[in-house]
Order: sequence, then C-alpha cells, then structure tokens
Amino acid sequence: MSERSETSKGLWATTAAFAIWGLVPIYWKAVSAIPPREMITYRVLWALPFLALILKVWGGWRHVGVALKRPRIIGLLALSAALVGFNWFVFIEAVNDGQIMQASLGYYINPLVNVLLGFVLLGERMRKLQWCAVALAAAGVGVLIVEAGEIPLVALALAFSFGLYGLVRKLAPIDAMPGLFVEVVLLTPLAGVWLGLQLAGGTTSQVGLGTWLLVPLAGLITALPLGWFSYGARRLTLATVGILQFLAPTGQFLLATLVYGEPFTHAHVITFALIWAGVGVYLVDLLRRGQTSPA
Repeated sequence: MSERSETSKGLWATTAAFAIWGLVPIYWKAVSAIPPREMITYRVLWALPFLALILKVWGGWRHVGVALKRPRIIGLLALSAALVGFNWFVFIEAVNDGQIMQASLGYYINPLVNVLLGFVLLGERMRKLQWCAVALAAAGVGVLIVEAGEIPLVALALAFSFGLYGLVRKLAPIDAMPGLFVEVVLLTPLAGVWLGLQLAGGTTSQVGLGTWLLVPLAGLITALPLGWFSYGARRLTLATVGILQFLAPTGQFLLATLVYGEPFTHAHVITFALIWAGVGVYLVDLLRRGQTSPA
C-alpha cells in the first residue's frame, strides 16, 4: 500500500509539472510587455530565492556544497547554465513572437534529438524503432522546409539546446534541484550586471503595476515544476515519465491553435502528423524496453 501511495504521489507531481510547462505560455503572454532580454534577467533573479526555499524544504543543500568544491562539476554546470539560459530566452521570445506552435514542435522532437545526440556524441546504440522515430521527425521538419519554405529555427534551437543541456547534466553527478540552483547562482551575476546596465541607461520597461506584480512568478514557475518533477520522477518508471513528458508540448500546441489562433497550414498538418508518428514509435520502443525502475 505504501509503495502504491508513493507511486500515486509521484504520478500527480510529475503530471502537475508537465501541465505547468504546457500552460506556461499563458504567463509569458501576460508579461509580454517586458522584452525577453529583460524578462530573462527577472527569471534568473527571482528563481534563486524560490529554489533556495525548495532546497530548504525538500533537502539538497549537501549536494550543493559538494558541487561547489569540485571544479569539474562547476565547469559542467557553467556550460549547462549557458544552455538552459539560451533555451529560456528562445522560448520567451517565441511566445512573444506568436511562435508557440514552433516551440511545441521543438519539445515534441526533443526526446528524439536526445536519442540522436546519445548516438553521435556518446556512441550509444540506436535500436531500429529509434531510427524509425528519428527518421519520421526529420521527414516532418523537411516537409515544413520544402512545403512552407520555413526553417523551424525556434523548434530546432529549443530541441537541440535542451537536448545538449540534458546531455551535459547527465555528465554532471548532481541531482536536478541542487544542479539548477548552482546553474542559477552562476547566471545571477550576469543577470544582475545586465539589469544594472539597463537601469543605468534608463532602458527598463515602463509597464503597469499589474505587470510588475506578475514578475516574481517567473521564479516560481521556474522552480516549482522542476521540484515536482524531481519528486515524481524518483517514484515512477522511465516509461511512465517518457509518456507524461508529451503533456507539455501538447498543452502548448493546443494553446497555439485554439487560444492564440496561430496559423495551422497544410504543411503544418503533414509536419505534425509525421512528428506525432515518430513520437508514437518512440513510445512503443520505450514501452517494449520494459523499463520498470524509477527514472
């Protein structure tokens, strides 16, 4: 009964995390009066206290201390911090520019990019179904380029930056929450300097009080979902987490098409059909592997 209860808690926590990531464009739209280059600094600066609070409540400070004493881990986290910072900026910019659909496309193909990066950079063996999934995703991107004359730069930037981020974090022996805290610590001086220059130059945004009151939530939506994900992933199988991860791009796709009215052309129909087919093949492979250990 206890094991079942832990699994149930993990399922709820992980689902909540991916649901927030799927609906987060609503927040970025609400603060879109603040340019992404400025908003990214607020995200970093406000994430720091929220992450510290979560580490205080759920534990993890010991891992932070260990990481700070090991130059190799700090070096890897500096690289991963640059990658996640770039990923955050591209996503916020995409939402502001009305390209949420492309962002969702990027996160649909991200797991397939992870498989490809593992093959190219780590020498991991790819199974037949994985090759098929990657080929379908590549065909989907190719259709968008040929049919619509549109190179999905946002989707590719998000997919590969987050894929490389995951790869670097895989090499750094530190848990998700303590690792993100160190990354944010490393980004904080850069964010502070950049915001200071903007303040000195009088170029910060002139927006209403309502928008400013929403700004601290950038830290909360950065820290809280990852905390839930870290909690849940330890209690679920890899296959379950692999299935749940597609809640996020699905939410983003539905927002793009049903709420924000982004165009969904014939080329997009074919592209997403191929991508979803690739995702389906990926999930079949994931389930056939019979992974029953926690993620």
